[in-house]
Amino acid sequence: MPALQLAVIDVKPGAALESQSGLQLLRPRIYGAYAAPAGPKKTAAIVMHPASNFMGHYLIGPLAERGICCLGLNSRYAGNDTLLLMERVIQDLGAGVQWLRAQGYDKVVLIGNSGGASLASFYQAQAERLTIETLVDGDPAGLVPADLPPVDGLALCAAHEGRSALMRNWIDPSVIDEHDPLSADPALDIYSAAHSPPYTPEFLARFKAAQRARLARIEDWVWARLRLLRSQHTPGSARDQTFVIYRTHADPRCLDLSIEPNDRQPGSVWGNGFEGARAVNYAASQMGRITSLTAFLSQWSSHSRADGPANLARTSVPALLCTYTADQSTFPSTRDAWLSAGGARIRNVDIQGGNHYLAGQPALVAQVADEMASWMQRL
Repeated sequence: MPALQLAVIDVKPGAALESQSGLQLLRPRIYGAYAAPAGPKKTAAIVMHPASNFMGHYLIGPLAERGICCLGLNSRYAGNDTLLLMERVIQDLGAGVQWLRAQGYDKVVLIGNSGGASLASFYQAQAERLTIETLVDGDPAGLVPADLPPVDGLALCAAHEGRSALMRNWIDPSVIDEHDPLSADPALDIYSAAHSPPYTPEFLARFKAAQRARLARIEDWVWARLRLLRSQHTPGSARDQTFVIYRTHADPRCLDLSIEPNDRQPGSVWGNGFEGARAVNYAASQMGRITSLTAFLSQWSSHSRADGPANLARTSVPALLCTYTADQSTFPSTRDAWLSAGGARIRNVDIQGGNHYLAGQPALVAQVADEMASWMQRL
């Protein structure tokens, strides 16, 4: 395998106080690791996630061995999405595209893995036609077309529809008190002894309605709080604040395999079985747990612009979808949403038995690398 090399890329500053690091605020940079095959610089790929560290991504080496330079790139929010703005992340991704173009690569492709799928689609939609002038909260976005050079294709794998879709589908509607992580209405608790798979259609309908209601209450509170903060006219007044969203892992599909059946096992990508999934739901570290008002609106709310399939439908480039059939967090409806959005431009390949991270599945990593490299070389 070609040796890994470090990429250090300067990016535009974000909002004041968006980081605790003075260096990151005053000289913001993002970092990546890449492997470049010998020979002509034909095709390069970027694999990036809004918040995860992808510098050690499992596709970097295998793609380089197949003739594709692959850059595992981190956003400025790597490891901490408390203040993450999707509009700023696509600006970081654009800096990575510009960097690869400057290295001399003829074609650049985005690999959208997991939560990176909606990011890649959001990026290309805005690269082809920039429509965003302000952030969701109304502040200037500071994006210009030069920040977002278009790419030549999108390769998606284990592809979530987006952070807002995950929150909509995973938030626990049984929470009674937003300030008490242990509060629960047993009538809506999939982890309660009162309910067990297979869940009845009546229960699932009530559950989904209660999920929508809880998310709407949180969104209403966020907007009200933001208006209150920004109505203060004292110099130096706060414009944002953090808050906690408890219990954000309660998707019935994790426990009931009769709902959208695939090859998955019961449980979560972070914990197997009933006990593992329940532990994730109550964990201090999980999805969207600590967020700011503005970051919630940009990432997790119904007002987020980063819905994957909706953005893919606005693009014009070829797309490849690798569906991991034993994934515990993407399902047949997820695949169908991507395929519907991509139309004739997208091709699906099932990776039989693939779990969400292809953990412990080196043969399937090689299969995905084969599929992606062959597809990229034909672009």
